[in-house]
Amino acid sequence: MDQSVASSSSHYISIFTNFPLISSLLAFTIAQFIKFFTSWYKERRWDLKRLVGSGGMPSSHSATVTALALAVGLQEGFGGSHFAIALVLTTIVMYDATGVRLHAGRQAEVLNQIVYELPAEHPLAESRPLRELLGHTPPQVIAGGMLGISTAVVGYLVILIAK
Repeated sequence: MDQSVASSSSHYISIFTNFPLISSLLAFTIAQFIKFFTSWYKERRWDLKRLVGSGGMPSSHSATVTALALAVGLQEGFGGSHFAIALVLTTIVMYDATGVRLHAGRQAEVLNQIVYELPAEHPLAESRPLRELLGHTPPQVIAGGMLGISTAVVGYLVILIAK
């Protein structure tokens, strides 16, 4: 087999054994399933949008980036540039979730209420409501971060035990 083909195919296979990638995707998936089942528990109805939607408890964005950063640190060390990049990304995402996106969601609530109270003949009265569940409260972000940490640590322990 040609060396470049073998090298190229091993890069594709390595994506399935990439610990930081698997940890972050698993943390995202777990967070989304938690939201799906907690929304059923609170509302007594299945909402498939919760499997992919943003907002709610726990923050899947925070879980994803926290798992990524910790997995990179555990795998490559906490003193390297890869961990620094992942940590900066994590802080930006978590800050944004409680800042810009949370306030955009609150503004959407107010705007939707204003549009709802418009007279029927107003041109905006029939406009589609804005999405309100965009950001996260600090407890939701912290819960997502804890989920990400747990996911990366458990994954790392599984790898250590499997060796």
